[in-house]
This record gives sequence, structure tokens and C-alpha cells, in this order.
Amino acid sequence: MLQTRLLDPTACAYQAPLLIKRLLLSGVRYEKTREIVYRDLLRYDYLTLNQRIARLANMLSAAGVKAGDTVAVMDWDSHRYLECMFAIPMLGAVLHTINIRLSADQILYTMNHAEDKFVLVNSDFVPLYQSMAEQLQTVEKTILLSDGCETTADLPNLVGEYEHLLAGASHQYDFADFDENSIATTFYTTGTTGNPKGVYFSHRQLVLHTLAEVSVLGSLDSVRLMGSDDVYMPITPMFHVHAWGMPYAATMMGLKQVYPGRYEPDLLIKLWREERVTYSHCVPTILQMVLGAKSAQGVDFGGWKLIIGGSALTRSLYDLAKSRGIQLTAAYGMSETGPLISCAHLNDELQAGSDDERTTYRIKAGVPVPLVEAAIMAGDGSFLPHDGSSQGELVLRAPWLTQGYYREPGQSAQLWQHGWLHTGDVATIDEFNFIEIRDRIKDVIKTGGEWISSLALEDLISRHPAVREVAVVGVEDPQWGERPFALVVLQEQHTLDAKQLKEHLKPFVEQGTINKWAIPSQIAVVTEVPKTSVGKLDKKKIRLDIVRWQASGSTFLSTL
Repeated sequence: MLQTRLLDPTACAYQAPLLIKRLLLSGVRYEKTREIVYRDLLRYDYLTLNQRIARLANMLSAAGVKAGDTVAVMDWDSHRYLECMFAIPMLGAVLHTINIRLSADQILYTMNHAEDKFVLVNSDFVPLYQSMAEQLQTVEKTILLSDGCETTADLPNLVGEYEHLLAGASHQYDFADFDENSIATTFYTTGTTGNPKGVYFSHRQLVLHTLAEVSVLGSLDSVRLMGSDDVYMPITPMFHVHAWGMPYAATMMGLKQVYPGRYEPDLLIKLWREERVTYSHCVPTILQMVLGAKSAQGVDFGGWKLIIGGSALTRSLYDLAKSRGIQLTAAYGMSETGPLISCAHLNDELQAGSDDERTTYRIKAGVPVPLVEAAIMAGDGSFLPHDGSSQGELVLRAPWLTQGYYREPGQSAQLWQHGWLHTGDVATIDEFNFIEIRDRIKDVIKTGGEWISSLALEDLISRHPAVREVAVVGVEDPQWGERPFALVVLQEQHTLDAKQLKEHLKPFVEQGTINKWAIPSQIAVVTEVPKTSVGKLDKKKIRLDIVRWQASGSTFLSTL
């Protein structure tokens, strides 16, 4: 152990902890008249935001919330959520952002596991909440969130309605200092098996993540997504990793912020147009939904910059967005990482390449952001070279990675085996420090003795003009062990069968991009591909569906 010199703990200097309340101070200093907008229903400035956060703190304190309590929120993306993201942790309490797209049983499990004491419930979710209320073990009080005139609801131990309670609370609150390592937020991530797992983040972690996010999005010229004059609208749920941490960054910078509530494609486009939105973030399926909306047809979205994460960004989607005026940038992260890990920064050498070469790198997972260490690890724990071809599991270190899963010591130890956070992603890192995700470990397909990346195959299939959306999984095969199976959603008035898809993929085999075993021998043409609660491809359900279809002799399967 190195013998280092430490700060004198007896010194008289103020020891400033890294707390979320520090992030709130800057926005109102920089741009106090800029607006927080909620749908087409409400708008107010940063001075009012700070006052409302103080009112919320007073209101929650009066309801009995204390430091260390867990306060849960069930809401759409709203100004209320933004206020909760600050007020609750600034009280020293823990904000539990409930994934309202989980099943009722899963939501019940997460609320009991997190030991929620207070719950803020949107009126849309009152029936859902009522269905589980008798089984909640720790909840003491509830607060109603309403867009309309509702002031009461059949909620157990209801304190009152959010706006009415806020109106009666003081707009001043002296937020105390406390340990920066105090837990600020928690939420639950779902896997392929078992119950959802709780990840959690401290004030220190979220502040450092915010500073890194701002430095990357606003300072790297090849990225330059979110500057002080941008208008921000999330299209990633606020329950999902704090909307990727962007509301904290936007508030610190004093950006105009637009919160769309429940995602409705036509309303998103209306808000984009009327509020002059310039920066957003989402998963690929949400972007496809927006571009496919009736009100999006013929619209030039010039000036709109989006980060794409959650799933791989395909070249076909990148090209489609570019043709509509949208600048896409790929980034990588996961629930356990806060989430930002890497972003597609192009250095001088890559900027000097051809347009095709630049696109190749813009759709990769990107270069690790400041303070992040990334490595490729073999199964035995040894490290592999960063040569762009050696592939293994991507492992990470950074100041803001979750320290484990809440009340899950065994899974926490597995997550941090060898002292690195294990992502479960197969990846390479090249000479430019670019991470390229090849696949999830559980989704890699082994056929004919060869490993096939389902992500690479999805990218190539998506380039067929008939394909609107695609998912590829491995299915059991008695001769080859596994074979790739493609689930495709077609563009309107297009057709596609397995033989036509084979002809489309043959040139990529001849170029050496994929091997011949990668060509699916079966495809299914469907109207929709199953998604998870956060819009990712649900490959677990897809595999189960395929087994069921094969057993039933389904007519929409096409075989070579």
C-alpha cells in the first residue's frame, strides 16, 4: 500500500461534500428565466423550479419523510419527476424510481424489496396500485399526482394531492449537508431469470456522473450534443437510470427542459416543433416509432441531435435518421453503470476518413468517457489485447458504478468478480480505444463450430429495403447445435422470405463480413417484435415464441 499524504481532518476549511443539491444551484444562476415545460399543460422558470423543490421538501417532511427513508415515484416523465429527483435525495431520503412497465407482481416485489415507506402515485396508476395495496409491507403513506382536477383517490393513507400540498408549503428550505456516500437513488433492473435486481447510487456517484456527462456532451467537438443553448427533451423514461442522468446535467447547465409525459409519437413531434427541441436521447425502437408516426411524414428534423443507447445502433437506422435531418450518436451504458460509459468520439485521424468510415465508428459503442477504465477479460480472468479483434467480456471501473445489488450479496460478488464490474457483453477495444459490442454473452450463437454475433447479423439484415425491424436469436438444432433465426417486421407493401434474405446476405459472406453459417435457415415475418419494459428487444420471449411457433407449424415461418 502506498504511503500517501492525506488532508488534515482537523483543518478549519469547509469540507464540501458532493451532494445533488450542488447541481441545483447552477441552473438558476445561469438562466433563471428559462423554462421547464410539461406537455402542453404547464410551464415555469428556474426560479419557480427551485421554489417548488423547496415546497416539495417541506411537504414531504410534514408527511413524515426522514433521512434514510425510501420514497417511491410512479409517474410518467414530468416536471414532478424532475422535482422529486432533487427534493427526495436532498432530504437524505432514497428515491425509488418505479418501472411502471413491469408486471404488477414485479412492481410489488420491487416495492417490498426496496422497503418503500412513501409512494407518489400518478392518477393513471391508481387501479394498478389498488390491486397490490394490501400486499405492500412497508408503505405508510401515499400522495396523488394528477394532471387534471382530481384531488382525491382511493389510495390507502392518502396525504393529499401533489399540487394542493405544494401550494400550502413554504417555498424556502435549508437543505443540510451530510455524507456524500449516502444512497440517493435506487431502481430495479430485470434479467433473463429471477426477480428484478435493485441497483443503487450515492450522491457522490451521481454528481461525478453528471460532471462527466456534461464534459463529454458539451466539450468534445465531434460529439457536441448538449450545450447551454440547447433545448432538452428526454425520450427515455425517467424511471430508467434517471433518464440516463440527463435531467441532472440539463438542470445544472440551465437548459430549457421539455417533459412529454406519456410517450405519444404525435405529441413528441408537436413538442419538438413548438418548443424547438434540439437534444434528446432514446433507444432505437422509440426513434423508429417517432419517425414512423403520421405527423412525422415529410418532416425535416434538421437540428435535432440524439444519443442512441440501450440497444445497438444499426447503420440502416443511422442512415434513415440522417436522411431526415437527425444527427445520431451512439453511446453505451447499462443500469449498473449509472449509465454513461462511452460515447462515439471521432479523433482527428478518424475525422479525416471517408464518410463511410466515419459512419462505421459513429454507430459503435464509443470511446470510454473521462474517469472510466474499460478492459476485455477472458473467462479465466486474464486481460486480452486492445487490438480490435480479440474479443471477451467487457469489464469496467469508474467512480459511479453501482457497488452491488441491494440485499443480493451473492449476485453482487458475481457482478464485481476480479475487482471489475462485469457487463455480460462480448466486446473488442481497438487502437482508437473504441469499444465495439459484439453481443450479449447469452445471445452469441454457436453453429457449425463458429461463433455468430446476433447484433452483427441484425445490422446486416436491417439493410434490406423490405425490413423495418429485426431481431436474431439462436435456436436449438440437432445437427449444428444452434442456428440463427430472424424475426422481421416488414415495411408497408413489402414481402420477404428466407430465400430472398439469403440472397441479400450472400455478398456479406463473400466479403468475409460473416461466415456462411450466419445465414438464417428460418425467418418469421411478424407485425411486432417483443420488447422489454425499457424498449429493448426481449430475446428471452422471442426464443419461447419461436419454440411455440415451430411446434404449432405456424404459417408465417419461412424456411430455406
